[in-house]
Formats: sequence, structure tokens, C-alpha cells
Amino acid sequence: MVPEKFKPLFDGSEELLQSHRGWDPGAYEVATYLSNQLHVPVYSMAVTRLLIEMNRSLNSTTLFSEFSSGLSTTEKSQLVQDYYLPYRNAVEAAIAHNVRPVLHLSVHSFTPVLHGVERNVDVGLLFDPNVASETRFCTALKKSLEIRLPDLRIKFNEPYNGTDDGVTMAMRKKFPGTEYLGIEIELNQKFVGSPTWLRIQRAFGEAIRLS
Repeated sequence: MVPEKFKPLFDGSEELLQSHRGWDPGAYEVATYLSNQLHVPVYSMAVTRLLIEMNRSLNSTTLFSEFSSGLSTTEKSQLVQDYYLPYRNAVEAAIAHNVRPVLHLSVHSFTPVLHGVERNVDVGLLFDPNVASETRFCTALKKSLEIRLPDLRIKFNEPYNGTDDGVTMAMRKKFPGTEYLGIEIELNQKFVGSPTWLRIQRAFGEAIRLS
């Protein structure tokens, strides 16, 4: 979604907005499914990341894309106040007011081919290997998923690193120790809309309850 005021920035770039650069196809669907299965809330922001990237820190050089980096300081501040902070603050508040320990699942999808190279992973579980509780959880989750999805390649910290700049990394700093587990689920977009996509959702719903 692009707010009306900023639509001129993307004139002629509609195809890019619909690509993996503009959003994570299927991620909200999976998050909603898990929300219903696990009886937990979903926190999301519909604005395209080509306008402002919610999964980056405020000092990141990729907070704004080539489309929005030329905006004025006032306009950038408006984006932060209107979209970035409400999302981040809602997530932080939910963690702060929940029963410990808190399991935070951040759901994403990734393009199967990046820079002409096919990625050799179907499901990624991203976490901080230095956090024992996250390691234990993901180890159990992976075993459970492999039973339910034996045909898929399920890997730790691929195609990204669980300690990269992002929402879960920011929350680890705010809630250190064993009271917070920040796990990112990365799903290959090649399965979106297919029977396998439904299998993945069901498998996660079952496996998370058992992990």
C-alpha cells in the first residue's frame, strides 16, 4: 500500500511495487493463520517497504529506498511517526505486557531467485544462536516440521541471519535474557498459493504448539 500523498514517487514503478522488493507475498496470510491457530494477535503494517522499511533500525541506510530517500527531513519524519513507530511500539507493548516468556514470531517470505542465483532453502528459521532458549525452540521446531514437511529444505538462519538488523533483534536488546524469544520464519515465495503453501501453514500451526 502506498499512501495517496506519496503515490507520485512510484509513477511507472507499479510492477516493482508488486515484486518481492515491495512486500512479502503470503506472509500476512501465514501470520493470520497462525494467529487463529495459536490465539495470539497479529501486528503488521500494510505500507510498502519501498516507502519505509519497518524491519530496519532508524539509523539504517536502507530504512528508505531509492524512491523515498530523496524526501525532505520533515516528510521522512512523518513516515516514521505515522507508520514506523506505531508498528514498533505496538509490538514492544505487546511483549512488555505479556506473560513471560514471550514467543515472538516474525513471518516473512523471500524470493526464490536473487541476483540470478536460486536459493537452496524452502523454509528458514532465523534466531540468535547465542540465545539458548531460541536455539532449543528452533531445534525442536525444525524436527517437528521435518516430520510434517519431509520434502522441503528446512534450514537454520537462511536465507538471512537471525542476528541481522530487524524487529526481533531490536526486541532482544529491549528484553534481554530468557524472557523473550524472537524467531523469524522465512518462507519461499515459490509456494505461495499452492497446496504446499497450505501444508506449510498447517505444519507450523501443529509444530509450534509442540515445540
